Order: sequence, then structure tokens, then C-alpha cells
Amino acid sequence: MVTIEPPPSRLLLLRHAKSGWAEPGQRDFDRMLDDAGFAEAELVASKASDRGLRPDLVISSTAVRCRQTADAIRRAFGEDLDISFVDELYNAPLDTYIALLAAQSAVQSLMIIGHNPAMEELLEALIGHDRMAAVIPTGYPTAGLSVLDHGGSIIAAAGTWQLKDFVTP
Repeated sequence: MVTIEPPPSRLLLLRHAKSGWAEPGQRDFDRMLDDAGFAEAELVASKASDRGLRPDLVISSTAVRCRQTADAIRRAFGEDLDISFVDELYNAPLDTYIALLAAQSAVQSLMIIGHNPAMEELLEALIGHDRMAAVIPTGYPTAGLSVLDHGGSIIAAAGTWQLKDFVTP
């Protein structure tokens, strides 16, 4: 359990859009979105914009596929959108994502663009296994966007965050 004082009131968890397979000799970190992934990223960004889900801050993994997903978010919300890229989110365990969330106490609305399995594990940690399994029974899809609102407690644990929406392309 992590104490966050005060927590962001809204948290948006976006898994990067669909990427292609690594080319021979290419690092996983450098994998790009494939054609379907570019379309997914644009669609989920457009839906998020249409629903008024503009974050105060976006924090994204530096992996190419996350940067490309963040670019779609920026196009949807405008060039003035504050985006930070964090190396530590690539291949990071759940604890890294939680620590990052805990460090953002001054932000009212935060979007994290990252990778599975950490995105799924973070969602589960914040809303509980049963609720997560009911919403995404087959796992966290590419370009899936969880919209969570904080329930008032300063403890980031299952039950204090409420899943308000789950947006897919």
C-alpha cells in the first residue's frame, strides 16, 4: 500500500497501441506501432478527447511504441499538452509504476502510457481483481484506456479508486 497525499483526482492508464514484431537484430525497445496500432492510437486519442479526458500531465515510457502512442494523444489534445518521457517505465515492475504515481501528488489529472503486464497489475492494485476481471476478462488490450477517479482516501489501494470508464479504439 502506498500513501499519496493528496492523490491525483483522476488517473488515466493507457497501454500503448499495437506494435509490430521486432525485426531481426532490432531491440524490443525500438519496436514501432504497426498499421493497426497507428489506427488504434488515433482512435483512442480521439475518443478520449471527445469525452473531455484531457490530463494535466502525461508520463510515458520512452519505448518507441509508447512515444508513438503519446504523439497521437498530443495531436488529439493539442501541442501544449505536458508530456514527460521516463526511461524507468520500460520493462518496469508494478512498484515502479506505483512510485511514479505517488510522486505526482500535485497533479489533478495524470495519464500514464506504459506496458503490460505492469498496466494490468496497476489497474488490479487500484480497483481490485474482481472489478478488473469483470471489465477486461481477457487482459489489458493494446490502446486500452482506464479512467479512474479517486475515492477520497489518501491510500492508493483497491477500493479507493473507482473505474469510471474503459475506452477502447
